[in-house]
Amino acid sequence: MFLTKQHREALNHMLYSLVNRKGFMLLTGEIGAGKSTVCRAALDRLDDSFETAWIVNPSIQEASLFKAIALEFGLEINQHEDSLEVMHKLNRFLVNKYLENKIPILIIDEAQNLSLESLEQIRLLSNLETAQEKLLQIVLVGQPELRDKINHSSLVQLKQRIQIKYHLTNLNKEELEAYIDYLVQLADPSLSPTFTSPALAKIHRFTKGIPRLINSVCDKSLLAGYVYRDPEINRDMVSRAIKEISGTI
Repeated sequence: MFLTKQHREALNHMLYSLVNRKGFMLLTGEIGAGKSTVCRAALDRLDDSFETAWIVNPSIQEASLFKAIALEFGLEINQHEDSLEVMHKLNRFLVNKYLENKIPILIIDEAQNLSLESLEQIRLLSNLETAQEKLLQIVLVGQPELRDKINHSSLVQLKQRIQIKYHLTNLNKEELEAYIDYLVQLADPSLSPTFTSPALAKIHRFTKGIPRLINSVCDKSLLAGYVYRDPEINRDMVSRAIKEISGTI
């Protein structure tokens, strides 16, 4: 995994928040900016004293959300149980984990899709704590509009609880070049193709530095290099790759 300076900063913020039981963290960024990658990197660096529930599709009703969280933590939930009963089981689970010196983590991806009511209920879920520590560590991950939603007047208490915030921006041209070079070298250092400067500039203009788009364009461009048996990926190959991705060829 290639970490730019800002991705490393986001990773360190997340590890600090989780290890020190800060309760809430907010991680935002554009689509494909690497938010989920940072989360996975953080979890890979934690020991087995942490237990994780990762919700990837939070655009569900409040009652179903709590059931999804409970199931992710491995709890047995009856489909007829209401939100109050599920919340009670979650609270009991958190207390038990605290007694076992375990730290439960809840990661909610695409959290911008949560309703204001669901966000408020998640805040209530975080209320269980000791005099010094939060029993549940919650990471809200989402696109920039999540920040606007958190600023809503009805979520003042939630906003006050979020101590750690980080926003991932897109890669600049130098970061993009280093990112591509790293991945190409990783694939095969002995037979690595090269991207010309005009090709790299074209990739940056089209992708605006979004890693997911960079991966797609480079993949198509490398395929063109393979077809033409040319280890030098030029601007024309990149232009053709972009047209394919854009559906104009």
